[in-house]
This record gives sequence, C-alpha cells and structure tokens, in this order.
Amino acid sequence: MTPEAKSQAIAAAVILAGIGLVIYFLPTIVMWIAQFSPVLAVVIGSMLLLGFFAIFWLRARYQRNRGR
Repeated sequence: MTPEAKSQAIAAAVILAGIGLVIYFLPTIVMWIAQFSPVLAVVIGSMLLLGFFAIFWLRARYQRNRGR
C-alpha cells in the first residue's frame, strides 16, 4: 500500500467514523430541536444527512483537481 493510498484510506475512515457518530445521535438531536421548532428540526436533520454526501463529493472534487 502506497503512502498516498494509506492516507486516503485513513481520511475516509475518519470521515465515516465522524458521520457515523452524527447519524447515531441524529434522532436525539432532531427530537431536541423539535421541542423548539419542528420545521427547524427537519431542516437540521436534512442538512446533517446531506452533509454526508457533500463531504465525499467535495473530497472527490478536490482529489480530481489535485490530480491534474
């Protein structure tokens, strides 16, 4: 395994672990926010879930631009 591949694997593992924790606690977070505003809870929950895909999309874009 090359150092670059190892670095990419570690970065992906850290991102997945962080997102895993957020998704694990997502119901608790959304229910707490829903006490103040149900609409805000939906918006925050959606942003957290879409953030998972946005992080990998941005990382792929960065890697693609870096490779040129």
